[in-house]
Amino acid sequence: MPTIGWFEILIVVAIAIVVLGPKDFPIMLKKVGSWIGAAKRYVNDIQNEVSNLDIDEEKINNEIKNDIKKDE
Repeated sequence: MPTIGWFEILIVVAIAIVVLGPKDFPIMLKKVGSWIGAAKRYVNDIQNEVSNLDIDEEKINNEIKNDIKKDE
């Protein structure tokens, strides 16, 4: 899988400054940053939900085991 190095990032930034212009470039950086932040929050929320499901599943399994032991 190819990796992106500093030189490639520098090229993309230079092209973005030329295409967008130096006035609009900071605005675009802010928008991209907010999109990345929203994506990170979304992924974090999904990870928390999966973790909560695992914890709930463990609780249910323990309750079932306890019920089986009580019945014996």
